[in-house]
Amino acid sequence: MRIISVNVNGIRSAASKGLFTWLKRQRPDVICLQEIKALVSDVPPEAQPWRRWHAFFHPADKKGYAGTALYCKREPDRVHLGTGIGWIDAEGRYLRADFGNLSVISLYVPSGSSSEEAQAKKFRFMKAFMPFLKALKATGRELVIVGDWNIAHKEIDLKNWKSNQKNSGFLPEERAWLTELLDTVGYVDVFRRLIPLPDQYTWWSNRGDAWNKNVGWRIDYHIATPGIAATAEYARIYKAERFSDHAPLSIDYDFAL
Repeated sequence: MRIISVNVNGIRSAASKGLFTWLKRQRPDVICLQEIKALVSDVPPEAQPWRRWHAFFHPADKKGYAGTALYCKREPDRVHLGTGIGWIDAEGRYLRADFGNLSVISLYVPSGSSSEEAQAKKFRFMKAFMPFLKALKATGRELVIVGDWNIAHKEIDLKNWKSNQKNSGFLPEERAWLTELLDTVGYVDVFRRLIPLPDQYTWWSNRGDAWNKNVGWRIDYHIATPGIAATAEYARIYKAERFSDHAPLSIDYDFAL
């Protein structure tokens, strides 16, 4: 089972840069997109599900903002649009597909980098979402929650960690929240289980030639329950082409969907 996640920073923009041509060549089973920035009626032809595939979109109420999408080779048994937390769901930040006892979730955590108000909203999201994640794990389902979490967990997860300790995405409170999720609640950072190496980033600023210098952050994740995480065999961050300010993150699981 190959699951690919990418924050597209606008599905129309990423499609015009060849993202979906590349995705088709990867033979994925599930594709999770974040920050689609489009209503369903605005999804371009290149981003429509190809033959025998099934696509689901959870756009934000606000046009041109946030939103998530899921593309599935196998039709899910059930699809959940949202968490039941009204203000989070109004921004289209959570989309879940169930296949038997496995759920694959496309998640887009708010960024707090633009203003103090944005950071306050991010903290509000974190406070509301942690009990939700605990309850979800308590159901006993196998879960793979992929997407843009907008947090670099440890020093290894961003190039300039010393100068970013007071910046959104690497704040002590954000990092502690992820630590609680992984060490206490019991989820697994699947990529780090497979690849414990430095300089593995999924997002680069558009300033300072960050992409070419690989001055990046690892803020996109596959976070999973231990059972399905143990089946992960191969992970890749794709950088040969650039479709967005985020790179696609692919992980293969020894699991029959």
